[in-house]
Amino acid sequence: QVQLVESGGGLVQAGGSRRLSCAASGRTFSSYTMGWFRQAPGKRREFVATISWTGSRTSYADSVKGRFTISRDNAKNTVFLQMNSLKPEDTAVYYCAATDRYNIATTRQLYDYWGQGTQVTVSS
Repeated sequence: QVQLVESGGGLVQAGGSRRLSCAASGRTFSSYTMGWFRQAPGKRREFVATISWTGSRTSYADSVKGRFTISRDNAKNTVFLQMNSLKPEDTAVYYCAATDRYNIATTRQLYDYWGQGTQVTVSS
């Protein structure tokens, strides 16, 4: 079992930046592939970014490629999502997720553990 707690959400103007954090507790954090997903009102939860156990591999949704960066600090049991050049369409609840079954995972069905989410609102 692993518990995930997101933080860093809030209100930001279009073009601005925000960094989300996800703190993990429980079993060995470095054994988990981590992912970020988001869900806007009335829409399905969608993949944003993922990072492998060691951090050597990452993958991004096309909508955020070049603007968002996922990273991890295994010593601090934390994964980050640096979001730059934010757009109003990035407004959503952002969720952190973990899986120990895959080295890289881009779909929600592959993840076993989820945080409660943190709201990011981008104003135009």
